[in-house]
Amino acid sequence: MKLPRRKFLQLAAGAAALPILPPIATAQTYPTRPVRIIVGYAAGGQVDIVARLIGHWLSERLGQQFVIENRPGAGTNIATEACVRAPADGYTLLSVGTAQAISATLYNKLSFHFIRDITPVAGIAVMSSVMVLSPSVPTRTVAEFIAYAKANPGKLSMATGGVGSPSHVFGELFKMMTGVDMVLVPYRGAALALTDLFAGQVQVYFSPTPAAIEYIRAGKLRALAVTTAARSAALPDVASMAESVPGYEASIWQGIGAPRATPTEIVEKLNREINAGLADSKMKARLADLGGTVLPGSPGDLGKFIADEIEKWAKVVKFAGINAD
Repeated sequence: MKLPRRKFLQLAAGAAALPILPPIATAQTYPTRPVRIIVGYAAGGQVDIVARLIGHWLSERLGQQFVIENRPGAGTNIATEACVRAPADGYTLLSVGTAQAISATLYNKLSFHFIRDITPVAGIAVMSSVMVLSPSVPTRTVAEFIAYAKANPGKLSMATGGVGSPSHVFGELFKMMTGVDMVLVPYRGAALALTDLFAGQVQVYFSPTPAAIEYIRAGKLRALAVTTAARSAALPDVASMAESVPGYEASIWQGIGAPRATPTEIVEKLNREINAGLADSKMKARLADLGGTVLPGSPGDLGKFIADEIEKWAKVVKFAGINAD
């Protein structure tokens, strides 16, 4: 669905709410009680940490607690559905990101339509993943790896964090753009994948940067490239994938969404406060530690970004024949 149509739905929904909640009063008084931010991952991971950072910022700025509610499972669909079914009053928000953009076409039987049913509020960050190799693989650059993989078709195994996970589709995008052949080995998360990568049971993994960075620095894993278009401040000596594979870009991005028909004035207030946080030097530094850069902008900017991401990953899902249903 194109952005103008989605924007129309958001504005129409906001207009419908005006007789019930006067816009000026809503913007001035919100929030008057705690707000929950639903996260589709377990506590302690990269997405959860970023959500807690922004929740803490909003709590301090707006005088009410922004409480993280972890609802992992089904490629973040459990969390998304909980938000979709919540009242559109600004007191339920959703951590949105790469997984939802992938799930939009990965699953054929969803009970919601992500673009239609979730209102974009604000972007937070774009974070890199990193292509890491087992020390047993005798290549030190992306170009060398591509040549080695093509000379040994089907002999290299690529770990993934599960079917349709970002690590899976990031690897499929690499395969699509380079023509290499690798055997997929799904795991339940980064920790197990990295353990087998150390042991040489698998040879390559597109890992979230925070999960792999200490192993890279210790020399236990070899980093070939970060997946973002530019190099990462967290790994400045590691090339970007685009330096060897022009046009390659794959990001773990994160933002905040809300149920459809959440009053426009509340969305705009949250957007202003989140953008203020992204301009804060301490917030920028903390996100940089996670391998990320800030993603400021308007709700419309995030909406267009989401639509573009869904379109991009739909092509990869189709190419790879991935189906999670």
